[in-house]
Amino acid sequence: MCSVHDTVEFEKRGIPAAVIITEAFARAATFQFCSKGMEGHPYIELPHPISNLTAGQIREVTLRQVEALARQLTA
Repeated sequence: MCSVHDTVEFEKRGIPAAVIITEAFARAATFQFCSKGMEGHPYIELPHPISNLTAGQIREVTLRQVEALARQLTA
């Protein structure tokens, strides 16, 4: 998992990268991508909070994002 800054740096070098955040940080990620010249860059958004989820619930949340993550890294 990368930060927005890391993702921007990787993408500038032609290396696919993805940001995975919880919905509480969506506005911050959008702002950061915009301020770094990558307005509209996608990110993977999980529900917030996730710290209180069981291992099974985390697995379920994660599996729902696998296709989006693969699309983002191969686009």
